[in-house]
Amino acid sequence: MAPQSLKKNYKCSRSLKQFYSGGPFIVSSDGSFIACACGDAINIVDALDSSVKSTIEGESDTLTALALSPDDRLLFSAGHSRQIRVWDLETLKCIRTWKGHEGPVMGMAVHASGGLLATAGSDRKVLVWDVDGGFCTHYFKGHKGVVSSILFHPDADKNILISGSDDATVRVWDLLAKNTEKKCLAILDKHFSAVTSIALSEDGWTLLTAGRDKVVNVWDLHDYSCKTTVATYEVLEAVTPVSSGTPFASFVASLDKKSKKKKTPSQETHFITLGERGVVRIWKSEGSVCLYEQKSSDITVSSDDEESKRGFTAAAMLPSDRGLLCVTADQQFFIYSVVENVEESELVLSKRLVGYNEEISDMKFLGDEEQFLAVATNLEEVRVYDVETMSCSYVLAGHKEVVLSLDTCVSSSGNVLIVTGSKDKTVRLWNATSQSCIGVGTGHNGDILAVAFAKKSFSFFVSGSGDRTLKVWSLDGISEDSEEPINLKTRSVVAAHDKDINSVAVARNDSLVCTGSEDRTASIWRLPDLVHVVTLKGHKRRIFSVEFSPVDQCVMTASGDKTVKIWAISDGSCLKTFEGHTSSVLRASFITDGTQFVSCGADGLLKLWNVNTSECIATYDQHEDKVWALAVGKKTEMVATGGGDAVINLWHDSTASDKEDEFRKEEETILRGQELENAVLDAEYTKAIRLAFELRRPHKVYELFAGLCKKRESDDQIVKALQGLEKEEFRLLFEYLREWNTKPNRCHIAQFVLYQTFNILPPTEIVQVKGIGELLEGLIPYSQRHFNRMDRFVRSSFLLDYTLGEMSVIDPETETEYRKDKKMEEVKVIASVSAMEQDSEGVDQKTPSRKRKSQKSKDKSNKKRLVA
Repeated sequence: MAPQSLKKNYKCSRSLKQFYSGGPFIVSSDGSFIACACGDAINIVDALDSSVKSTIEGESDTLTALALSPDDRLLFSAGHSRQIRVWDLETLKCIRTWKGHEGPVMGMAVHASGGLLATAGSDRKVLVWDVDGGFCTHYFKGHKGVVSSILFHPDADKNILISGSDDATVRVWDLLAKNTEKKCLAILDKHFSAVTSIALSEDGWTLLTAGRDKVVNVWDLHDYSCKTTVATYEVLEAVTPVSSGTPFASFVASLDKKSKKKKTPSQETHFITLGERGVVRIWKSEGSVCLYEQKSSDITVSSDDEESKRGFTAAAMLPSDRGLLCVTADQQFFIYSVVENVEESELVLSKRLVGYNEEISDMKFLGDEEQFLAVATNLEEVRVYDVETMSCSYVLAGHKEVVLSLDTCVSSSGNVLIVTGSKDKTVRLWNATSQSCIGVGTGHNGDILAVAFAKKSFSFFVSGSGDRTLKVWSLDGISEDSEEPINLKTRSVVAAHDKDINSVAVARNDSLVCTGSEDRTASIWRLPDLVHVVTLKGHKRRIFSVEFSPVDQCVMTASGDKTVKIWAISDGSCLKTFEGHTSSVLRASFITDGTQFVSCGADGLLKLWNVNTSECIATYDQHEDKVWALAVGKKTEMVATGGGDAVINLWHDSTASDKEDEFRKEEETILRGQELENAVLDAEYTKAIRLAFELRRPHKVYELFAGLCKKRESDDQIVKALQGLEKEEFRLLFEYLREWNTKPNRCHIAQFVLYQTFNILPPTEIVQVKGIGELLEGLIPYSQRHFNRMDRFVRSSFLLDYTLGEMSVIDPETETEYRKDKKMEEVKVIASVSAMEQDSEGVDQKTPSRKRKSQKSKDKSNKKRLVA
């Protein structure tokens, strides 16, 4: 097998960042993106892969409400500052802002026409605004509590507005009423607690209201009467009707057929409710029948502790049959879809978008194809992500405390197995294929900080704990298809260290296991009886990571002393020490058949190293906090990193692609260079100068401008060449001129080009050049020096004029001629000084005011003397 070529560079191909921190959100009319709050900012998130398309930076204002215009071009936001802002989603700029309420805005809605915006506030008021003008068109008061829900009638011809409040009432407002007393059409007061959600049926005549009193009221808008009250026995946060012609309508129809109650189609209303229980339920208003209820939910932990339960906080039916979007209290977006089976249809979780992962402690790739990534965060569950879309495929829930470590393998039967260690002092064995727990191991008396599978036989795994013990767990006789978890048994146990065990690793042939501890040492043990082989001493701080080399008889350790060391297994001697991190090294893993490794640390850096030369090849800074987790794919050697900033970055080897890009750029540079030479030969100076700028060749640019200055009609050609430059090229030109201006033999070209540039560009465009202030600060001092030097030359020439005049070689100048010549010298001082420097003998020829006396004039003067 040919050795692998060394990797020279990695590129971050995909990232999963926090995009939702809870609070308001809004879905676009076509369901393609979601606008949601993330701290003070607003993220525009792609609904397909949860990637952040754009971000609108806030102004230290906690968001409380969001709304979108019907054409998805304008986004409306409001927060605790009471400012209502209108954003243009194309430019991401705030185009209008105003303040109207006396308290935070709790809800917003846009009219079907897009011209009106309704806001509900904590000041018990409902206001309607003109979107274009920003002025208030309607002012509604009457609620006695915080108004949290607001809704325009979807039919633009029906000018009514509906609001729900914490005072347990729903009010219907008339937008066309002129009399103040007639503005409120109806007060719907059948609830006994805060109204949390309101929705209209497809025909627009049935109103659904849900509240924390655990009921849904169905209202007839013809006469504002309550048709029925449905008791749900659950605190509700969202209610949404089922529209006809959708997969949900077909699903409801199939469920309705199984219902034994009599049907009255004209009075039936089907709707979906969500609340604190974290399950989706479908109801039929006639008879208050629950047609469907989820048996289980991923967001409810299997625990009797009420604090560990998480429910739904909001929901919305996505357009274009994309499904039902449900938002959880732990910042996740669930998308439920109807799947049609042979026997019956079923409601399944088709997509899960995780808005926030919290601190990431460990991660590993799953399976031979490495299509999934298992991630352990500050939760009691393991989230498994699809590498392609970065959406959460499923979760493994069962631990009662935070999961601290995990490892994966592929069993002999082809199933993907996962082992996890938790703060609850247990290890769990999972079948990722069936997404079920098949084994539980108890016996540790401390947090289980590290776990590792066998590398060859997959018949055991090891675990290291805060109780300082190392355990070997047997997998013999365990059924991978078991529905109920069985108790795992230990083969051997040893008190391995004086302090907590942070990391464990198993050798490739399953003969050795290595442990790294808080006591600053690493130990190697022989399997299966855990006989001590050697202790590795040399680190000055605790050891966070250990790993066996895939080819050599050595072990790599990463420590809090900012170093990575490689040790010989035979005698425990330190072979190499790698220094480069500025803080603790938290993880290190071999790549490229053990000839290279990658490391990450508390400094937020990922580093690529060469083992043979001890050289750090590349350093990557993509994290803003400690990088706790590092996973390397066995097949693709793709690298995944995660840390305290709740960000997961995927890195791909870009050595080959970088080499191809470099070769392509070099080839293109050669072709462009040849094109430049051809333009010079053809005297096409405008084209040549543009090509020289594109190729970033300042010396060639100077040669072209110098050649143009020697020509008679140089001004027109230079102006034509400068007019063809872009803004970025003008910035380069100023940089080149600043450099040329520092050298006396090039300053006259720099000044000439600078003069032409300032003639072409108006001041308004000059100030827009990036970094123009710094560039001008570099040009002004040297220009002043050149002018002072020229003044000295001119003053020196006066002595020559005086001497020649006294010698009767030249006629003296008149005052008028002197002023005229002085003015001409100031205008063309650069050209005259350069001529003085180049040809000192041509001083008299370059000075038109200096005229030599002819022989005839001398004779006349002599005759006058004789006559006298």
